[in-house]
Amino acid sequence: MFQFAYPERLYLLLIVPFLIVIYIMSLRAKRRKETLLAERPLFRQLTPLRSTIRPVVKFALFCFSVALCVTMIARPQYGHSSATETKKGIEVIFALDVSKSMLATDVMPNRLERSRLLISTLIDRMQDDKTGLIVFAGEAYPQMPISNDRISAKLFLDNITTDMVSLQGTNIGAAIRLASKCFTQEKGVGKAIVLITDGENHEGGALEEAKAAAKEGKHIFVMGIGNPEGANIPTNEGLLTDNSGETVVTRLNSEMCQQIAKAGNGAFYHIDGSSLAQDQLQQDLSKLQRNETKMVYGNAIDEQFQAFAVLLLFILLLEMFIPGKKNPFYDRFHLFQTKQQQ
Repeated sequence: MFQFAYPERLYLLLIVPFLIVIYIMSLRAKRRKETLLAERPLFRQLTPLRSTIRPVVKFALFCFSVALCVTMIARPQYGHSSATETKKGIEVIFALDVSKSMLATDVMPNRLERSRLLISTLIDRMQDDKTGLIVFAGEAYPQMPISNDRISAKLFLDNITTDMVSLQGTNIGAAIRLASKCFTQEKGVGKAIVLITDGENHEGGALEEAKAAAKEGKHIFVMGIGNPEGANIPTNEGLLTDNSGETVVTRLNSEMCQQIAKAGNGAFYHIDGSSLAQDQLQQDLSKLQRNETKMVYGNAIDEQFQAFAVLLLFILLLEMFIPGKKNPFYDRFHLFQTKQQQ
């Protein structure tokens, strides 16, 4: 189907009849001045190189060029159809820890960057699944609602920093509670919460929230990131210190992570420099019940302004090569002469 992206811009075509009216008025005024100088036959003899047809042709080409320019800025397009595809997938909410401890470099380049890369890789592999994203520190906030839009998911993922949540801490319970509310109301589909954290739970209620989510049929998979031996937290002012001036050391609390995963009817994985953790997670996610989902895709619309641009270029070149006065070279072909002139 042929259409315009900005059809309201076609009103600019009204410029063309306005230009034609002005041209006709100026042409009549010019001819009146000529009649004051001499009779028309005599005036033609006095101006042998003057042409009456060439200026009209050049003006017509100019008007056509203006119309083409207006058509181009209205963005002509062709093709707009949709197709429905049925896919079998699950629903997954990624809950990413963005507390300051995620800046530790015991996992290269740091815990947060490694976690973002892991989520991005998993999203690429989850072609048929719906995914959502939340972030948490002392509080939890939704980052992207659950959908099949992997491109938007990656855009949101790229903008995640440790400055997104002003209240510092690691409130895993709040993250599980919020993630449980982010799923759709569909029945008979596997629903999983993938929690990525160092496990330093500074608040309470994580195990209780995990058990509540499990009762609702959701599975909590915990991906622990960090080193049990601990690491310092780099900042712009140096290493992070506590109120007493002591350097803060953050450690992976794998025991807490395992307890949450067990309470949430899921599994625990330790993120290291390999892809083992994400491979194991993907295997476990593939075991969840999948439900058919109908997805509607719109075919890409083809822009057609290129064809108008080529035609415009041709018209401009043609107008440029047409002289305003008679030329002995063109007169040999009788292109702009009437029968009387021939």
